[in-house]
Amino acid sequence: MKFCLIGEKLGHSYSKIIHEKQGLDYSLVEVKQGGITEFLSRGYDGFNVTIPYKKDIIAFLDNVDATAFDIGAVNTVVKKGSVLYGYNTDVFGMEYALKRAKIDLFNKNVMILGTGGTSLTAKAVCQRAKAKKVVFVSRQGKVNYQNCYKQRVDVIINTTPVGMFPNEDQTPVDLEKFKKIEGVFDCVYNPIRTKLVLQAEKMGIKCSGGLPMLISQGLKAEEIWLGKEIEKNRYEELLKEVLEEKRNIVLIGMPSSGKTTVASELSKITGRKVIDTDELIFIQEGKKPSWIIENLGEEVFRQKESLAVKKASEKTGVIIATGGGAVLREENVVHLKKNGALIYLERDLSKLVDDDRPLSKNGAISRLFEERKPIYESVCDKKVSNDGQIEQTVKEILSL
Repeated sequence: MKFCLIGEKLGHSYSKIIHEKQGLDYSLVEVKQGGITEFLSRGYDGFNVTIPYKKDIIAFLDNVDATAFDIGAVNTVVKKGSVLYGYNTDVFGMEYALKRAKIDLFNKNVMILGTGGTSLTAKAVCQRAKAKKVVFVSRQGKVNYQNCYKQRVDVIINTTPVGMFPNEDQTPVDLEKFKKIEGVFDCVYNPIRTKLVLQAEKMGIKCSGGLPMLISQGLKAEEIWLGKEIEKNRYEELLKEVLEEKRNIVLIGMPSSGKTTVASELSKITGRKVIDTDELIFIQEGKKPSWIIENLGEEVFRQKESLAVKKASEKTGVIIATGGGAVLREENVVHLKKNGALIYLERDLSKLVDDDRPLSKNGAISRLFEERKPIYESVCDKKVSNDGQIEQTVKEILSL
């Protein structure tokens, strides 16, 4: 049996990875506007539908499930004989992701960003959860991205592609401009944590990116295609597998805390590529970081370091070893966190050295340690001691 995902642009999609982990023959098929009829002649047994065809596909189906019909959007199609049946598993997926993030819509004021097919799914989820009020935001609508901040909002659901790779530096709204937000859900799953989700995390707001939704709706689609139920524990297992494959391991910490050594050991065990931001700078500039700092100044170095961090952060499934001061810039933290888990390698001050490190010389390492330790602790996803055996350090990192 053959399955696939159709959409206009699919370079960002994780669907092939997910369904191949389930043992399915699954491919990505980009369909240009007006090309649905030609696609349907290719003989797939079932397929998923994404932007911009969740509404358009309905006209080509013989039967549409009641839920999908009411929503007005289909994301899953199965072929039985010569008959095409349409379903919407996005509702199940969004409900699963919201519940997982402990975001409750009951009696809440919900703002839905976007008016495409996925916004209809969000509307249905709000109705089923008995939300108090639902407001849609669009570029040209009565409520738009300029005046939306006047609305009273408890939960925001982003159904637009804003913030999705390769335009991950964008965000649809600024959460700080709202008076009260208690939940944020972003349907975008690439990067794993969008700029919107990272802002919510920083503000202490319950939040989730779209990966749990993608995986749960995908498994529900497989149940429809194959006609059999999938065990519920598989949902979290598959999510963990995809995260382990796609999420970067980002090592932060003081100079000489062992980031390069630990990265090398992690690479041996996992087979992941190591990207050292100091090495990237050397490749880009032809000069070591120490030379740049001593001859051009720290500010020039930090600018070049930010470029290296951004470049490294565009990768997935790698190990990134950062310079000691990389996380001093907020922009670097945001880039590193989008697809990475930040691991703070903590080492006792007595074990830190200042060899070939201009900013740590002549006893300055003690001052740097006191200044930077609170920053490392505030931005990291996990703190791991690197005072003992490296095997134990690596074991703790891989248990994330």
